[in-house]
Order: sequence, then structure tokens, then C-alpha cells
Amino acid sequence: MSNITVFAAKKFITMDPNTPEVTHVAVRDGRILALGGKECANEWGSVHHDDRLADTIVMPGLVEGHAHMMAGAVWKYAYVGYHDRIDPSGKLWRGLKDGSAVVAGLAEFADRLDFDEPIVGWGFDPIFLASERLSRIHLDEISSDRPIAIIFSNFHLMCVNSYALEMVGYDQHSNVEGVIKAPDGLPTGELQEMAAMFPIMRRLGIDFRGLSQSPDAILAYAQVAQRAGVTTITDLFSSMEDDDVDVMLRITNDNFPLRIVPVLGAMGDPVSFADKAERLAKRSTDKLRMGAVKLMTDGSIQGWTARVRWPGYLGGQPNGIWNTEPEMIYSLCAEMQARGIQMHIHVNGDQAAEVSLDAIQAALALNPGQGHRHVLQHCQMMDRDLYERAAELGCCVNIFSNHIWYFGDQHVALTLGEGRAARMDAARSALDAGLHIALHSDAPVTPLGPFFTAWCAVNRRTMSDRVLGSAQCLSVSEALYAITMGAAYTLKLDAEIGSISVGKRADFAILGDDPTSIDPMALKDVPVLGTVSGGRVHLL
Repeated sequence: MSNITVFAAKKFITMDPNTPEVTHVAVRDGRILALGGKECANEWGSVHHDDRLADTIVMPGLVEGHAHMMAGAVWKYAYVGYHDRIDPSGKLWRGLKDGSAVVAGLAEFADRLDFDEPIVGWGFDPIFLASERLSRIHLDEISSDRPIAIIFSNFHLMCVNSYALEMVGYDQHSNVEGVIKAPDGLPTGELQEMAAMFPIMRRLGIDFRGLSQSPDAILAYAQVAQRAGVTTITDLFSSMEDDDVDVMLRITNDNFPLRIVPVLGAMGDPVSFADKAERLAKRSTDKLRMGAVKLMTDGSIQGWTARVRWPGYLGGQPNGIWNTEPEMIYSLCAEMQARGIQMHIHVNGDQAAEVSLDAIQAALALNPGQGHRHVLQHCQMMDRDLYERAAELGCCVNIFSNHIWYFGDQHVALTLGEGRAARMDAARSALDAGLHIALHSDAPVTPLGPFFTAWCAVNRRTMSDRVLGSAQCLSVSEALYAITMGAAYTLKLDAEIGSISVGKRADFAILGDDPTSIDPMALKDVPVLGTVSGGRVHLL
């Protein structure tokens, strides 16, 4: 059989302006050899024609530039979120709409566990519940003699019962930032951000590294990605050790349908993390790309832990929590820039974005030079001035557009108010400032699904179906570019993926409808039928 395969489709949407649409693409050795009509590769020798995609629309493989590999394995815990979700196997889990339903659902889950196992739930978000805020008192109703922890949907907060508090010694005398206390001085059970959460996670065995690095977790991640048409995806706060890399290298072979970009979480000594990033980079393969780092600056807007500029939060809540203090952000930026290591920097609040840009500017003053492509991640409160600064500094942005639908109404009413909520996730301002942009889901915070993410950026609809900030809407073509070439650029992979162009990897998303010709309101419903990874077809 010929080593050249010519795939036929109703239409290939290439994202390449030189040949925007074709009907055939030729692949050799996992790369795109030619594109055009049926005879596009005849000059290269004998060809094999593959018609399995003939009745479909094909795009470049979608690129998810901000997700987490625990998106598959987190389902080992009880889902107690407000929104309906679909697990990696395709099973629908109905959302829990009030506090009593959350408690009942968790109690039912606990009945299926051995008594010595902790009771852990995930996906909870109190901002949707009208009742009093969940506390240890509610969780004590489930059990007072075994530990319980509910991880909030943003993964920046959790609530635990009294037994779990006692396990780590949190009481009225504790002076740990993020351990929330009631008027009587006793902990409520709510823990905000990493310093407060980590002791509980260690004692209960809630191991995000373990949720990400087992063979089952890696395979589940590929399953979730394939359902979404994604062929390249990040793990954007990885804590991989050498043995984890060994496992991933074994799993991510030629037949594996996904390219994974683990980004090392850097929250500590800059030199140590830079050394580790450089060691990991040397072990990269086509399917496993390492060497970048992620800085975690602030928290979550809906958890009131993001750092925001004046006038702060509605209701006068304190101005968030620094997961990494500004002084350390400056030190990390200086070291990574000096070593040529790309940074992805979590910035939900605009104050966090401002501090991060200040730190990048200071680092560039010490070690000038563009080409770093440092990426500001989430960018939820960045406005025109911050985007223009980012462009001047040669940065990219990856915008959390899903947030508009999931939390837009709540941000208007509860956290930021109408004016600032209307400019959240301001993709239009970012493009107008000349930035390279990507759009993301932050899975499992919200479900992985680039077409839904693009739909959010195009239509900016909230759960109540209002348009929140029409001035920030993207066109369909701009949004599709952001989930292909835009995201590839932020990962420094745009020379290899993101468009159907000669020489690039033969990574495709196989679709049941044409996203460029349907009503923009239908964009989120484009059916994904499978993927092609390196020329290998993986149908659902």
C-alpha cells in the first residue's frame, strides 16, 4: 500500500489564508503533504484514497491551551456541582440546585465508600445557592466521625467538616490566611486558596498530581479531549516528577490520539523550578511537550479571592488572596526570562494582571529580548490599558470566555457590578490591541468543549440569556482561529499545528456540521465525530 493517504471530505476548513477551503488533504508520515482536489498528491507518487471522512466537515485539530489533566480522573469523587455535566464515558450527571440536594447527593455517595475512605466531592459553587453558605455544620450532618471535603468548582476553595478541621488542627486559634471564621471565632469549614487547603488535601489524600499522572487518568483525559475534537491540550499546573514522565512517555505513543503540553507549576524557589523546567524540556517528544512553567498569582473572582483594582468587590469583601506574593512573582519572572523559559501566568483579577505585567517589564529590563511569548491566563478583568501593555511587552493572552455564560449573571449581581462585568473576558479589546489570543475552558472548572468556548466569545450570552458586553463579541472566524492557530501560538506550536498546511502535523477535528456556515447561536452544538492525530483516524 502507498505511504501517501489522501483524505476526502465535504470540506476542509484549513485556517490557512492561502488555501482556506479544500476537498482533499494528502498525508505522509503523519504530516500534511499536499492539499487541494482529489489529485493533489499525484505528483508525489502512488496514493491511497481514504473516504471515511467523505461525508464530514474537517477542521484543524482543536487546541485547548488551558485545561488540567485531572479533568478525567476527578470523576472518582462525587460530582456536586450546579450545572449538568457529562463524564468521560458520556454519562450525564444532573446538577444539584440547592444545599439540601448537595448534602443528600454527598451522603448517597458516602454510602458506597468503605468507612475508612474520606468523603470527597467536587464542582460545588455556592454563588448559585440562595441559602446560607455551606459550612462544617451542614457537612457534619453527613458524618461527624470521618473526614469530608467539598472542592469548589474553581478549585481555589473548599469546605470541610469538623472532623477534617480537627485532623489538621484548625481551630479558633489558627492564624492561617484563608481559614474563614464565624463571628464566634470558630472556623466555618470554608478554606480559601492553596495555603489553607493543602494541609487538608495532604491528610485526606486529595492528590491533584495523582489525579493527573496515573495511566487511567491519562487515558481518560484523551477520551475527554477526543469527544471535544481536541488533538493538543495542556495540563496547566503540572507537578510531574521523573517517574511520572516515564509513565506518560509509555502511554503517549504513536497510537495515542492526543498531544499533551504539561506546564510545570512554579510556586517557590525560582532557580529550582527553572532547573526542573529545563530538565523536563529535554525529555519532550511529539506527543509530550514540556519546558514551560505556570505562575499562580491570585484566586477566583466568584470565590472573592481574585485580586481586583479599585473599587474592589460589591459588598465590601476583602480584596482577595495572593497565592504567590508580588515579590516572588518578580523573582520568578526575572529567573524565567533570564533562562528563556516561557511563563503562563494565572491572572483573574486586574490587579494581579497589573502586578504580573510590572514583573514581566522588570524582567525584560534585566534580560531584553522578545520571542518569549509569555501568556497571561484567564485575563478576566483585563481592560484596554492592560491589553495594550501586554502587547507592548510581547505577551499573549488566553481568555476564559466560558465564564461569561457560567458566571456572568452572578458577577453583575454579586461580585463586580454591571459596568465591570460587561467588559469581563474582553476578547475584542485584546484583538484590537494587537495581541495573539486563545480561548479556553479551564477544564474541569468548566467542561472541555472548544466550540462552546468559541460560542461564548461570539455571543456573550449568560445563563439568563442576556448579552453581557456586546462590544466585546468576536466574529465566528475570529473565535475559530483562537481555538486553533491562536491557541497553538500561545504554546509555541504554531509551526506544527493549528492549521491544515503543508508540512504541519496531520491533526484534524472531524465534524458533523460546518461551523462557518451555521447560525452563530448554533456554534456550541457542532457535532464532533472524532479526530485525526498524526494521520491516524480516531472515530467516536
